[in-house]
Amino acid sequence: MLSISRLFRKKPKKFYSSSAELFDSIVGEGTEVHGRIVARKSIRIDGSVYGSVEIPEGERNITVAIGVNGKVFGDIKSYRVLVAGLVEGKIYATERVELRGQASVKGDITYNDIGIEPGAQLVGFVMKRVGKKNETADAENVVKKFSKLEVI
Repeated sequence: MLSISRLFRKKPKKFYSSSAELFDSIVGEGTEVHGRIVARKSIRIDGSVYGSVEIPEGERNITVAIGVNGKVFGDIKSYRVLVAGLVEGKIYATERVELRGQASVKGDITYNDIGIEPGAQLVGFVMKRVGKKNETADAENVVKKFSKLEVI
């Protein structure tokens, strides 16, 4: 039998959506990639990438996931970006960015929707996408505009 207190107990809020992604490409742990990666399907990175990771312009439903041991030293441009490892570069996501509790990001993030778990580390600006579907707000350009303003 359920007690009244259990019946009306609030469920804890989730900081991120559950994702059952299927990854067609994997950069395995212990693997290093030097250069630009263009992913036409979802990709998981458990190794190290020294360069940008992106999807073709206009593609949808493609995820770039950085595993706990994964490292990306470059920009990431994707529909959806999941980070549990290290990213040193800008992240541009047309749909969603998720930072897991052990994530470390050193760079600006441009997003449409974002989830950040407690414990995730972020050094950079966070900017929500504005305007048309394909148009993104670049945090760096916004900062430049604000830095030119004079304080009276």
